[in-house]
Amino acid sequence: MVIETSSAEATKAFGEKIGRSLKPGDIVALTGELGAGKTTLIQGIAKGLNINEHVTSPTFTLINEYKGTYPFFHLDLYRLDNPAQIEDLGINEYFDNKDGIMVIEWAEKLGKLMPNNAMQIKMESTGESERKIWLSSGFQARLK
Repeated sequence: MVIETSSAEATKAFGEKIGRSLKPGDIVALTGELGAGKTTLIQGIAKGLNINEHVTSPTFTLINEYKGTYPFFHLDLYRLDNPAQIEDLGINEYFDNKDGIMVIEWAEKLGKLMPNNAMQIKMESTGESERKIWLSSGFQARLK
């Protein structure tokens, strides 16, 4: 499934639709180059989960936790260089959390740590405000 958005507002609105479709235990693996719109999409996902706080990328803290409809865990792996560093975060505890929802930016850095049940989103900037968003098959039935 491929979606194209033409503005940050449209990307957030699509993220909100994704957020409303997520269920406890879901893991979303998000990939894309710097500036692809990952954080903008995640802000929409958070809104769809009734999170009222301003959501920012946890580049330096690595993990932000928010309270909404369900606990929401936002991980940013940008600063980590290898799966061993990621494993040291205790990431498996988050993967095992069936009460919350996890979204991981720079998920390609997980390597073999990537959970089999992770739904994947790839983003690409195609212009100043335009984005192309590829969603794995796990989203298709949920977003109809």
